Amino acid sequence: MMGPSHALSGAAAWLAGTWALEATGVINGQTPLEIAVGTAVCAGGALLPDLDLSGRVTTGQGGATVAHTFGRPSMFLAEVIEKFSLGVYDVVKLRHDPHRHNGHRTLTHTLLFNIGVGVGTWQLALHFGKWAVIGIMFLMTGLALRGLFDKWAARAGWVIVTLVSGYCAFFTYDHLHGDRGYPLLGVAVGVGGLIHLAGDVVTSHGCPLFWPIPTGGGRLWRNIGVPDAMAVEVGGTVETVVLRIVFTVIALLGAAGLSASYLMDRFNIQW
Repeated sequence: MMGPSHALSGAAAWLAGTWALEATGVINGQTPLEIAVGTAVCAGGALLPDLDLSGRVTTGQGGATVAHTFGRPSMFLAEVIEKFSLGVYDVVKLRHDPHRHNGHRTLTHTLLFNIGVGVGTWQLALHFGKWAVIGIMFLMTGLALRGLFDKWAARAGWVIVTLVSGYCAFFTYDHLHGDRGYPLLGVAVGVGGLIHLAGDVVTSHGCPLFWPIPTGGGRLWRNIGVPDAMAVEVGGTVETVVLRIVFTVIALLGAAGLSASYLMDRFNIQW
């Protein structure tokens, strides 16, 4: 899937999931800011795996859209991630794993990586408190802006995206209650990454979900995807129109449900 679809699916999943958990009493008492932060981080997390698709840092061309989020610095980061992913692939591949020229849809497109990033973010926020929130929010807000508002971000340029991300990060730091670590941000990052994998699985190319578990036949990096007859074409009408409408409706319903619950609690309204 393309970046905007990934980001929108992450936002929809977080809003709908949060609404469902609040409706069933599993969680309660989240402020609108906390919900907005979780939504932004999940949307950004849903783009994080594609930082393994780099372009040319020297010319600023090529690569995934998300790699251009913060200009050359994020393109350099994508280059590092892509080369590291390719290195891991080459070192551990088995005899029937094909030769690859780049690391896209390898390491960062596995369940292990995305769950690990979620747990790592959880621990970072837990141990470093609101200071960790600044860094997490800066990166994830930038990715979310690039995905959810891709045309605006492309016109505005990476400097504006960086400034907006920085403002959102410090605003969040300043307005979140207390000095707790907000480890729930790790859940948002992890969920976003898993939503990304789900989006890529419905394409014919798929991704190596179960690495490093051998899948037989002398292969370790076996892509898991749906049959071609059922696959969603990347950038096709089903993705860019049908699925994005579905994700938008889900996100709006989740936001409406959460808003109604918050207003009812705020003004002590009973059903």
